[in-house]
Amino acid sequence: MSRLLYQGVPGVADSVLRGLKPRTLYASACGTAEAVPFQGLEGSPSRTLFADPCSPISSPCSQVPSPSVPQSPQFGACGDELHEECGVVAVHGHADAARQAYLALYALQHRGQESAGIATADGQHLANIKGMGLVSEIFTDDVLSKLPGPMAIGHTRYSTTGDSALLNAQPIRVDSTKGLIAIAHNGNLVNLGNLKTRLEREGAYFQTTSDSEIIVQLIAHSKAATLVDAIADSLAQVEGAFSIVMMTRDRIFAARDPRGFRPLSIGRIKSPGAPDTIFFASETCAFDLLRAEFVRDVLPGELVMVSEDGMTSRQYAIGMPQSSCIFEHVYFARPDSRIFGRWVQESREQMGRQLARESAVPADVIVPVPDSGVTAALGYAEEAGLPFRFGLIRNHYVGRTFIEPEQRVRDFGVRLKLNPVHNLLAGKRVVLIDDSIIRGTTSRKIVRMVRGAGAAEVHLRISCPPTISPCFYGVDTPSKRDLIAANHSVEEIRQFIEADSLQYLSLEGLLKSCDGGEGNGYCVACYTGNYPTQWVDVEDILPAGAAV
Repeated sequence: MSRLLYQGVPGVADSVLRGLKPRTLYASACGTAEAVPFQGLEGSPSRTLFADPCSPISSPCSQVPSPSVPQSPQFGACGDELHEECGVVAVHGHADAARQAYLALYALQHRGQESAGIATADGQHLANIKGMGLVSEIFTDDVLSKLPGPMAIGHTRYSTTGDSALLNAQPIRVDSTKGLIAIAHNGNLVNLGNLKTRLEREGAYFQTTSDSEIIVQLIAHSKAATLVDAIADSLAQVEGAFSIVMMTRDRIFAARDPRGFRPLSIGRIKSPGAPDTIFFASETCAFDLLRAEFVRDVLPGELVMVSEDGMTSRQYAIGMPQSSCIFEHVYFARPDSRIFGRWVQESREQMGRQLARESAVPADVIVPVPDSGVTAALGYAEEAGLPFRFGLIRNHYVGRTFIEPEQRVRDFGVRLKLNPVHNLLAGKRVVLIDDSIIRGTTSRKIVRMVRGAGAAEVHLRISCPPTISPCFYGVDTPSKRDLIAANHSVEEIRQFIEADSLQYLSLEGLLKSCDGGEGNGYCVACYTGNYPTQWVDVEDILPAGAAV
């Protein structure tokens, strides 16, 4: 059974890790430091206690490579220090809110597979349980029974291993000057350094480098008279990507950043003669499992509050151009989700069709790299008039390679996860369809696998442009020096992966594929290097070899 962290759970003592004792968080609403009980753990105040891989300011990949560390021509030593991609949910007005949150997180498991947590509230208490592992491993019936109340928020994420990751797993529960708050977020903030320095001058003590703690500290230090005003004031100060759910003892809050980087949708179950149950989730596929109807997306810069009086909304920021993450449509979101007002299935099918128009090649069969390449391959096959076949079979009991934390696991995982169907590939000219090439090692192994099954030719087609820049907004991509397309031409990459030909979807083709008249503006910084926010880590965006 997974090791769990209990906080505020009725009848269960709060967890203490490695014998460390609770300490005090200094949070002030007026600029004067005031001692407030904090959920964190005491350690040496002279160092960062718990490094969070999702924080750009703490990433080891932001450092210049040491000359004493051997560097591969393709990949740096930090290439496997991956950042997080998360899923968040919230439930208001359901008698078994914890179980509803559990089901929603189950539907969002693809967004992060190493830790999860659920917090609930009943008007008086706010309990929080989180652990390392899959949602189904952590939240057994016995664990869920310890989370009473009609409100809940939940989180699933990629993280590292060990006790520090268990503490940094979300939701984070804090007793602040504004009351007891639980918070979970998806995304990355990019102005953490300035905010943290200012808050420390005002008396804040940081136990983690989590983005969520920065937001809670801003709320605690806000001079606003009400909690909702303090939240709005705090969110207006942070820069970057975030979709956030928060909970007090009696209210649920949900918000998106002003540019709308990360998705967050509202769902509802109507209850005749009683208040409706309101849901928030990173993807609409969670609503299908709950039998909730999709209402709308939380708008960029919008703060939504749900209480026993109903749902209210306010815009805490306006006027910023929309920069929604196009990689949600390329890779991360499930194809049965509606993201940024558009069905992911439709976007990916159009990517495949456009790819066939731009880079057709004489072939016998179209084979997807499962699962993320399947929909684009269907579109490619239909447009090219060629047969579609599952020539690679995936073992679905293995986690997604892209969010596993160690390279040695990744290398073995390719062989463990995929197996070729020899009779479908032998003697055939095969077009492989995949969604992206990050480092190139996985693609090379797959090409070799297909060729080893007897394919006469192996042509690789990628349903997005070359990824040349890291993402600072919450998607799990490595630093620029570890991105093969940032340092090599398409022909050099083709030679490295040993394919007969290699073509990517053009940026224009990608944008066209994701445009169904919804009026979305997309962030494509990973394909262009042009970031929509002003602050980025210059070490990571300099060309390879330019850093000194």
